[in-house]
Amino acid sequence: MFSPGTKKSTRKLPTHSPAGNGSPATPLTEIRKPAPENLVPDRPNTGTPAPWAPRLSVRARIPTVKKSDKADDVDPIQPVYVGEVPQVVRDEQANMLQRHLSGDTSISGGMDKGTSLAWIICGSKLFIWNYLSPAASRKCTVLKLPSNILEDGDINKTSSWLLCVLDWDNNTLGTNKIHQQRTSVGVLLCNKKTRALVYWPDIYSSMSSFTYIDQSDSITTLNKQQRVSYNSLIASAIPDKKYFCIALACSFNGQIYKFICSPTGIQCQETVNVSTQGSQLSNSKGYLRSMVWHAPYNSVKESKRRFLLLTDHEIQCYSVDFYFDTSILMIWSHEIVGNDGDVGIQKGLAGQKKIWPLDMQMDNNRKVITVLVATFCKDRATSSSYIEYSLLTMQYKSGIDMSSESSYRSHDKILEKRSPIEVIIPKARVEDEDFLFSMRLKVGGKPSGSSIILSGDGTATVTRYWRNTSRLYKFDLPYDAGKVLDASVIPSEDGEDGAWAVLTEKAGVWAIPEKAVLLGSVEPPERSLSRKGSSKEESTNVSFVTNIAPRRASSEAWDSGDRQRTAFTGIAHRTAQDEESEALLSQFFHEFLLSGDVSGTLNKLQNSGAFERDGETNVFARVSKSIVDTLAKHWTTTRGAEILALSVVSTQLLDKQQKHKKFLQFLALSKCHEELSARQRKSLQIIMEHGEKLAAMIQLRELQSLIRQQTSTGAAFNNSISQNDLSGSIWDLIQLVGEKARQNTVLLMDRDNAEVFYSKVSELEEVFHCLERKLTLIISEEMPLKFQNQRACELSSMCVTILNTSMNYKDENHMWYPSPEGLTPWYCQTVVRSGMWTLASFMLHLLTEMDHLDASSKLEFHSQLEVLVKVLLEAYSGAVRAKVEREEEHGGLLEEYWNRRDTLLDSLYRQVKSFNEASSEVVEDHNKDIVQKLPSNLLAIAKRHEGYQTLWNLCFDHNDLELLRSLMHDSMGPKGGFSNFVFRQMYNKRNSKLMRLGEEFPEELAIFLKDHHDLLWLHEIFLHQSSLASETLHGLALSDGDSSISEVVDPPSYEAKVEPTLADRRRLLNLSKIAAVAGKGADCDTKLKRVEADLRILKLQQEILKLIPEDEETHELAQKLLPPADLIQLCLSIQNKQLALYAFDVFAWTSLSFLRCNTSLLEECWKNAANQDDWEAISQTTVAKGLTDEETLEVIKETALFQASCRCYGPEAETYEGGFEQVLPLRQESLESSVGGSSVEGILMQHRGFPDADKLMVTAIMLGSVATDATLDDGPAPME
Repeated sequence: MFSPGTKKSTRKLPTHSPAGNGSPATPLTEIRKPAPENLVPDRPNTGTPAPWAPRLSVRARIPTVKKSDKADDVDPIQPVYVGEVPQVVRDEQANMLQRHLSGDTSISGGMDKGTSLAWIICGSKLFIWNYLSPAASRKCTVLKLPSNILEDGDINKTSSWLLCVLDWDNNTLGTNKIHQQRTSVGVLLCNKKTRALVYWPDIYSSMSSFTYIDQSDSITTLNKQQRVSYNSLIASAIPDKKYFCIALACSFNGQIYKFICSPTGIQCQETVNVSTQGSQLSNSKGYLRSMVWHAPYNSVKESKRRFLLLTDHEIQCYSVDFYFDTSILMIWSHEIVGNDGDVGIQKGLAGQKKIWPLDMQMDNNRKVITVLVATFCKDRATSSSYIEYSLLTMQYKSGIDMSSESSYRSHDKILEKRSPIEVIIPKARVEDEDFLFSMRLKVGGKPSGSSIILSGDGTATVTRYWRNTSRLYKFDLPYDAGKVLDASVIPSEDGEDGAWAVLTEKAGVWAIPEKAVLLGSVEPPERSLSRKGSSKEESTNVSFVTNIAPRRASSEAWDSGDRQRTAFTGIAHRTAQDEESEALLSQFFHEFLLSGDVSGTLNKLQNSGAFERDGETNVFARVSKSIVDTLAKHWTTTRGAEILALSVVSTQLLDKQQKHKKFLQFLALSKCHEELSARQRKSLQIIMEHGEKLAAMIQLRELQSLIRQQTSTGAAFNNSISQNDLSGSIWDLIQLVGEKARQNTVLLMDRDNAEVFYSKVSELEEVFHCLERKLTLIISEEMPLKFQNQRACELSSMCVTILNTSMNYKDENHMWYPSPEGLTPWYCQTVVRSGMWTLASFMLHLLTEMDHLDASSKLEFHSQLEVLVKVLLEAYSGAVRAKVEREEEHGGLLEEYWNRRDTLLDSLYRQVKSFNEASSEVVEDHNKDIVQKLPSNLLAIAKRHEGYQTLWNLCFDHNDLELLRSLMHDSMGPKGGFSNFVFRQMYNKRNSKLMRLGEEFPEELAIFLKDHHDLLWLHEIFLHQSSLASETLHGLALSDGDSSISEVVDPPSYEAKVEPTLADRRRLLNLSKIAAVAGKGADCDTKLKRVEADLRILKLQQEILKLIPEDEETHELAQKLLPPADLIQLCLSIQNKQLALYAFDVFAWTSLSFLRCNTSLLEECWKNAANQDDWEAISQTTVAKGLTDEETLEVIKETALFQASCRCYGPEAETYEGGFEQVLPLRQESLESSVGGSSVEGILMQHRGFPDADKLMVTAIMLGSVATDATLDDGPAPME
């Protein structure tokens, strides 16, 4: 029934004739039975051979390709063969068919997406295998079903089994196991009719056991008549209890059953009756349709888990407890079939008779729910009946927290339509309920948003919604494929879903490429009355297919990292002109191989536009890639892993190398090489890199053979190490990389992992991508340490071999390469560097755990790490150089390069140091030569990559001054290079030889001393530059102030490692005076005057600090130099007459510019000086006692105003530059000629005592300005 058509298969089988033209594409069950008169199994009259007859080879089942063996020639809309079912399954099928010659048999089967396991029940046996593993390594587990559950004769007549897989190794959806092989998997099997359950806790255990529960006895005669059976089963591992799981089953009669499965038995713990309120199918079959877990498989490590249940009119959400015998509780329900069409499917419309929700699935993110719906309708105009199939997609309403149960209670409606209902087939023929309820829905495959629908008659149809209409792709194989048993999704490396995979009854597993669905899908048929379909189904949009040249169906669909592109993207980027140019180039190259003639090639290629694209899309680069990526015709998956022991791999690689060399000769002779070198440098670079990778792959193959020979003849390992471990780390890496290619490109699914790896030469970077992401799978922590070291060394040797071979190829063929400016070699790309860094980091970790290993093992490990570090740093150096040449931002890359360089070299240095410090008893004689060479090897690496710390350590540990001088002469980098680093190290260690060594490197020493003024003045004295030394000393003495104390002009900046004390600063200032005098410069007097002023201020700070109460803050102030403004503020903060006067002394020894910039601060000082005396009391005393003028003068001399006036305005006042009169006049009348400003008298007029003591206060400042014999015994001496 459900068979929307696509383009009919034109595949011809070589061993027998296909079914006749009258045979339907997917025959009905009745037609499928062999003719009664045909009783000879080996000689069938039909075109379908018996299963026990010689089977078609794998090649016969793969779409026929042309002699060119290009994937372009494969029909783009046909499915792709993935793999055959195991031979034991075939044998059992043959035996069963012999026992049932009437053909009255049926095979059940399925696929598990989480574990990539496929299963088939044939007779009394259950077969389970990994359908993604290569044929050679594919293992099939055979489980015998208990005889008790096989007594019912109806069991083998229909697909009546439900199966759940429990992955004990990894409870998440993805897997991290090598080759997708599990070590511990449980299986729960249920018979839908008898409701018997069988549980195998671990199917891979050597002592595989099972438990079962047979519920057939509880089924009454009435129940048998009503055909009460299970129709959905889900299971989940119980966290922290291995081999324990919980299973839930729902039946047609509206009940949910809860089972606890353990190695000791299966217990039916609870039965729940689902509410029938609102049901449209009361007492009818199919009431409870399907169940799905609300969260991904075993990703929730909590005691509870939610699941969704599909009924005939709503979706219900329940919660089940793993650990307690509590009831299954409903959390919410949402009606999807009702009167409101906005929340689901509206019922009661004209022509509608009945609505069946058939199946339900959730996407990987558990946010979108998809429901398959069938609607029985009647056309009033024609009175004909039909069924409409559609998909309803629902999502959670915004604002609902899916993790919180309380969030659901606050909303009336939980779900909403994600998009309008997608009608799959508007008018299909009417089917009975048994057929409808046999339909199953799968979601998640590519193209994104597509679904696949499986029907009970063995058909599979992919549907996708495109441009507001559904488009259908029917999976179609020749008649001998049998039924489609199940469908799943091939997992991809990036965690997203891949192409659809289909398990067939007789033809194995096939994949439906995304491109096949995009190009081969058709619009839904108007009416499908038979499984063959209507005439509309037979037609395909041929113009759509022919107008677009199919993209090269190679591993281009699998690109490294995040460069993966969809099929449509590739089609859009490949124009007809590109295809014509590539075809023309291939033709010319083929003619060159035959005749050697290249006449007219360049002009024809230019006219075809072959030189218009640069990079990977260039036709020359694509042809080069097709040469190195060609799949061998004579390799087959049936030959297995032993293919690597044969010379066929090396022969194939050498053939490719010869052909690639011919291609380069063709480019040179046809002058295309010159054109590419001038116009498409990137394309030519890619072509040459293909040669590099090919040479590297050949050497990798030789390395693998060498390691395998050494392993087979030499080392002996513990019995605890599995045979899988002994296969070698390089072999495991090859399997992982090849497996990734196979899973991401369905056209390669029938190939062996190793074959894919050695064929996809252009994608050699994936080796390093796999090292970065999957290293823990190749080298497990559970392995013995010695074994970890060995596998790490093998991988290191592989990386070194690949990069050294590529670099040597480039050196040998440098004339073929374009100019390298701005081009990043492939081995310098991020993915390569990251992979090698991951391996190097792991090896550094192993270094910390190697104490108990013997010296030979340590030396071997160190040597491997050393060469790995060498090539890794070369890769970083090349990447940085390319970014600099392209003038791109490279600061982040450079910082990463430096940090990783220092980490690696420091670890190597410490290892070398430990070897040198080891006693002669520890290091054997034959290893001593190796130990002696280690420092020189490390020295060469550190010297090339400017690892200055390592160079210094090597020289310093050996006290080798001659080596140090030699390195300083050789390493003349920017900013002094290694010499500058040496000077800094000697400076930090206070090495007295620094200045003497610097005499040999005057320019480098000068660069270093620019930032170290505490040594610069000595160098200037040595050079007889006394004036410069004076300036340096002066600036060094005032290093904290950021400027000279007496100046506002900033001196040169410098770095002081140890902060000098005030006494040290005083000595530096005195030295500055001596150097200034010795310099005899023209500005010597000015320098002396400035230094003298700073000395006075320094002395004032010492005196000020003596008058301040001692506390923690005072102690800190005594250790550093305070700026003049801070000193003055400190004086104002404490009421002390002497401190008030010291503030004026500080102002006196600052510059005139400082006075002008701090006039307000000077005014505060005068106000503070006026507050030091009680002028009202002085005025009252002079009046009350009748003091004479002489006695009054004596009183005034003791006031702070008098003494401050004397120090600032007196005839004997000393200042550094200018005078106070220029900034703040003494009398108010001095301001009459100017506008604005202030004066000392004006400041005093604001004092509170001025009205009573105005004459005394003015007299104090006036007498102070003219006093010549005033003594300031309390004042500090300006100099000691």
